[in-house]
Amino acid sequence: MDANLLPYIIVALAGVVVYSGVVTVRQGFNYTIERFGKYTRTLAPGFHFVIPFIDKIGKRINMMEQVLDIPSQEVISADNAMVRIDALCFFMPVNAAKASYEVNDLEHALRQLTMTNIRTVLGSMELDRMLSERDEINSRLLSVVDAAAAPWGLKVNRIEIKDINPPQDLVEAMANQMKAEREKRANILEAEGFRQAAILKAEGEKQSQILEAEGRREAAFRDAEAREREAQAEAKATKDVSEAIAAGDNNALNYFVAQSYVGAIEKLASADNQKVLILPTETTGMLGALDGIKELLGSTKGG
Repeated sequence: MDANLLPYIIVALAGVVVYSGVVTVRQGFNYTIERFGKYTRTLAPGFHFVIPFIDKIGKRINMMEQVLDIPSQEVISADNAMVRIDALCFFMPVNAAKASYEVNDLEHALRQLTMTNIRTVLGSMELDRMLSERDEINSRLLSVVDAAAAPWGLKVNRIEIKDINPPQDLVEAMANQMKAEREKRANILEAEGFRQAAILKAEGEKQSQILEAEGRREAAFRDAEAREREAQAEAKATKDVSEAIAAGDNNALNYFVAQSYVGAIEKLASADNQKVLILPTETTGMLGALDGIKELLGSTKGG
């Protein structure tokens, strides 16, 4: 070997050794470093230098949030209904060392853990609750799976039930049940409407009868009041005539008799079937009474 080439060879070998000790970690990843097969440290994103030929990269862990598709599986509900469940699990490693060395095949372990807890949680619920309480199901699954995956250096952010598929015959039975329930509610509402209408009608008739009775009572009261006033006026007139007679004034008596007589003649003349009015023979007496009335009025004016 040429002695002049030896320095170049040494420099080249040194460059190779130095280059082999340089490690660049990409953003979103963590690398574990092993020395003689034993974990020593974790490299964060950026430029790092390790001891060549002694330290080596163990695991390259993706620290970003990841989506794990949970295979479809059949679950028996608490009321013995067979349903098929699909789900998704959203997780991210928070400790690269634990995710590398605490569990073998991280994704397979997390998938099996999620499937097992889906059967446990949903198997304790009835079918109606499965279909109507997905938020509660997701919350319960998240709590259980996140706690179980924590020793593996994982953070489970969400577990979402994609679909719950009951058997077709059960779906048809549920549809018929819902239809019957809607028809029942419609019949109840219709009957309630008829009942309210009947009540309102009865209330209206009651109010009408009350108002009618109030009207009759008011009319009767006013008729009685009118009769009472008429009787009072009649009594006063009778008293005045009696006092005039007692004082020797016969004209007042003639006026009183003539007024009653004229009233009777007026009723006869105003009758619907009265075509001919026949005056009684006492008409001449009536004329005399009218003369007395005239004299009475004249004496009243003179006084």
